Amino acid sequence: MSGRAPLILISAGGTGGHLFPAEALAHVLRRLGLRVVLVTDERVGALAEKFPAERVVSVPSATPSRRSLRGTIDAVGQLWRGVVASRALIKRLGPAVVVGFGGYPTVPPLVAAWTLGVPRAIHEQNGVVGRANRFLARRVSMIATGFPDVRGLPRGVRAQIVHTGNPVRQTVIEAARTLYPPAHKGAKLRVLVFGGSQGAKVMSDVVPEAVAKLPPEYLARLVITQQAREEDLPRVVSTYRALDAHAEVRPFFADLPQRIADAHLVIARSGASTVAELAAIGRPSILVPLPGALDQDQAANARTLADIGAALMLPQTDFTPERLAAELVARFDNPERLTQAALAAKGAGRTDAAERLAAAILGLAGIDPARYAPKASA
Repeated sequence: MSGRAPLILISAGGTGGHLFPAEALAHVLRRLGLRVVLVTDERVGALAEKFPAERVVSVPSATPSRRSLRGTIDAVGQLWRGVVASRALIKRLGPAVVVGFGGYPTVPPLVAAWTLGVPRAIHEQNGVVGRANRFLARRVSMIATGFPDVRGLPRGVRAQIVHTGNPVRQTVIEAARTLYPPAHKGAKLRVLVFGGSQGAKVMSDVVPEAVAKLPPEYLARLVITQQAREEDLPRVVSTYRALDAHAEVRPFFADLPQRIADAHLVIARSGASTVAELAAIGRPSILVPLPGALDQDQAANARTLADIGAALMLPQTDFTPERLAAELVARFDNPERLTQAALAAKGAGRTDAAERLAAAILGLAGIDPARYAPKASA
């Protein structure tokens, strides 16, 4: 390398929804020869074990409660301690840019960078801006977005918005190379069901009962792969076994992107990462947004695919065994509908979002990556 490579400080909350796109960006930055440090909180646990950073630093953070004044006061105190710790870290490391991916653990490093005049950016993965990013929006130099339109951003920040898309993991990019396996009338229909990193109880409640309501000729052609929580696993397996259904049920799938690629239809929640991966890989879906969310971000995410015919969005109140069974029968009878939805999803996919985000961040800092990229060996 020519000179010491600049450092990019990435901050992300301790959930996969924030860490996965941050990880995708980090891989690109490292490939360009830049240095990366991850700042997060203690919740990150095993999720950060493979994060491509030279260091993972934990700083104090907390989520203010809207129900308890005492809880809010305690959280603000914890966040302030995080700002103090982050200021010391930034002074010591001298990052060229500080990038946040949402969640309250990103608030201390971004506020610290703001007070020190360090270039800073946030990335919003959802169709509705989260509370932490909404707070930070007026204090950053750039707001990168996963969707073309993001609701809830404060007025006066439009000039800072750059639509990059949602970075996806390398395993998703590899799975995206798998062509959609067209479903044919009278043939098998492969359905994948999952509800996020820990599964969702509603999927275990509804999907097996919907399968039980299928006419025998459709049940015989169904191949179902389902993620279920450990506590739900016995009853889900028992239901499918009693039906003699062709089913594989596990609490976790390490190869989930490839399983998405192998499916004719996906039934899932609509977190930002799930929606980005469905679009990148190009698979039709039935999406059930998480109800009761403060910002209704999952509904906004699902709508981006539903509006282009790539997905059916079902509110959880409508996600009943009877309705799902009817939707499955409709797709058995009209498999061309699935192929059209797959094409629509693929058209909205973006597998270069991490590269686009990296370019925007380096541009913000005035960094020419060609100066630092590793030279090819002779």
